[in-house]
Order: sequence, then C-alpha cells, then structure tokens
Amino acid sequence: MRLEDLLETTTYTQVAGGFQFTEGPVWHPEGYLLFSDIPASIIYRYAPGSDAAPVSWRQPSGSSNGLTFDRSGRLLACEHGNRRVSRTEADGTVTPLASHYDGARLNSPNDIVVRSDGSVYFTDPPYGISEKERELPHNGLYRIAPDGALHLLETDFGRPNGLAFSPDESLLYVDDSPRREIRVFSVNSQGQLTSDRLFATLESPEEGSPDGMKLDVAGNIYCTGPGGIWIYEPTGTLVGIATGPERPANLAFGDADLRTLYITARTGLYSLRTQYPGLPVF
Repeated sequence: MRLEDLLETTTYTQVAGGFQFTEGPVWHPEGYLLFSDIPASIIYRYAPGSDAAPVSWRQPSGSSNGLTFDRSGRLLACEHGNRRVSRTEADGTVTPLASHYDGARLNSPNDIVVRSDGSVYFTDPPYGISEKERELPHNGLYRIAPDGALHLLETDFGRPNGLAFSPDESLLYVDDSPRREIRVFSVNSQGQLTSDRLFATLESPEEGSPDGMKLDVAGNIYCTGPGGIWIYEPTGTLVGIATGPERPANLAFGDADLRTLYITARTGLYSLRTQYPGLPVF
C-alpha cells in the first residue's frame, strides 16, 4: 500500500491561520468543526462553506485540549488548564465529569474518545503543570463508566497522549509521547482492557512525538508525529508520512463524506482529502 492509496493528495490545504497552538479537532455531523487553541483558551467553530473563518465558540475554554462528542452530541473537553474533563449541556452549561482520582487532582487531561456504550476514555499526562502542582504519582489512562464512576485503567506510560478505537472497538490505540510508541490494548465487551502490545515505534531524526490519532473505516491509523502524519495499516506496516508546513498536533475526519482530514498544526488549521472515510464520532 502507498500513501496515494489512502490520500487523494499529500499537499496540505491551509484552512485558517494566526492561532497560538491548535489542538483537539472534532467534527459534528450538523456540518461544523470544533477545535482548541490551548494558550488562547478558546474553542473555535469552523463551518465549511458558511463561515469565512473560524469563529470563537467558547471563551474561556479552560485551555481545552482534546475534544469529542458523546452519543447525545454533547461536547466533551479535556480542560488542560482546569485539570478536568467536562461536558457542555444542550443549554450551554458546563458539567465537570472528572477532576479527581482517589481525592487527588488529575494532572492535565489531554485527549479523549467515547465508546458506543457511552463510556469515556481519556489520557492524563502532566503537560502544563509543575512537579509541585502534581498530586498523582502516575500518568494514567482512565475510563468514565456510563454511571459516572472513574476507573484507572493503566499507568505504564511515559506520557500517554492521543487515543482511538478500532472500527469494532475491540482495540484501543494509545500514544506514549516520550517513548515515541503507539500501544494497542485489547478491550472486552465490558470496556475493560485485557492485554496490550507495542503496535509501532515512530523512529525519526525529526523533532516531535506521537500525539493525536484517528482511524478510518478500514482500520488504518493516522497519527501525528515527527515530521508529519504517520499512516499505518492495521497490521502495523507503515504506509508513509504525509508532511506539511507546520508540525501537526491532532486531526479529525470531517465534511459530509468524512473524507476530509482536518489537521491542527501549531498556528494553523489544514486539510487533506482521503480515499476512505473516517469513523464517525457518533
């Protein structure tokens, strides 16, 4: 398989620029993209074909990082600055979902994904906080059960980052940024992790580390990393690296056909067209 088999073009199209540090894009089926500008503490909304440019959707955002929607279409946010995971209700109010584990504040929730049963999985590395501010001894992967209970699933990470489910939800891929690894966990029908293995190591002389990650409907993995977007077959074979003008942080499939890959990369928002649609968020 070649990059051309998965991408219509390997040339990035710039959608917008002038931001401080973009992250956490997520597509809503009503036809718009939300994404974070972490230092500006703004969530932006971009609607292709109607908005001349992204517009502020929420400010302040708690310096939000990763974003997704639950099965009811409510926004879930990893609030990097507030050290919590939140949900935006239909009336615009914000409900905290997780801020402490065993009485200690979370580190800095980073990225987030929702399983079809409604459970929420998120990573919690210590980006943005000092050692003195830390209250937990680990950098964890967590699950918020449908009943709201918070469960610690795994702590054997340098710093866990992006995460994504396989199309059938039997596998959960998780980036470990300082180790430059993607790990893959087996998930049982109750949403518990049963085993894990190393899926890939992103070996490169370029700066950067694995960060955001999404899958298409065929199970191919798209992971931002050193030099661009690293694309893997489900077997772990590296298809290639789609390089761009700025180092990417995260990405999301969007547009009506879910074949536009929106990429947050430092000061910009970019896009690529893909051959396969991505997995819908809900």
